[in-house]
Amino acid sequence: MLEFSPLAKTWLFDVDGTLVKHNGYKIDGYDTLLDGVSEFFENVSPDDKIILLTARKEEYLPALKDFLKENNIRYDILLTDMPMGERILINDRKPSGLNMAFAVNKNRDEKLDIQYKIDENL
Repeated sequence: MLEFSPLAKTWLFDVDGTLVKHNGYKIDGYDTLLDGVSEFFENVSPDDKIILLTARKEEYLPALKDFLKENNIRYDILLTDMPMGERILINDRKPSGLNMAFAVNKNRDEKLDIQYKIDENL
């Protein structure tokens, strides 16, 4: 289980294979929300920021935005045309020792099941 401080967070999510079925919009003609996504997003603090990343071309953006809205998946920023390669997050560590970056890799199209707790002592 991940342990986070009580500070507001910035969440970065890939869209395809993480939140929705990978390439479902091409294969099926529509997106399908993966298990656990709605529940996870319901528990994200309103103080947190959410950034979504996708390799989808901008032409698919309106349909994706409509789908996210219909499924109550909130976000602050949605970036399209991202490269298909690795996504690398680099951040500093606070002088107190608090790590300011985490990375989670989940298996494509499987349930979003990120377990975390807030440690008020961090």
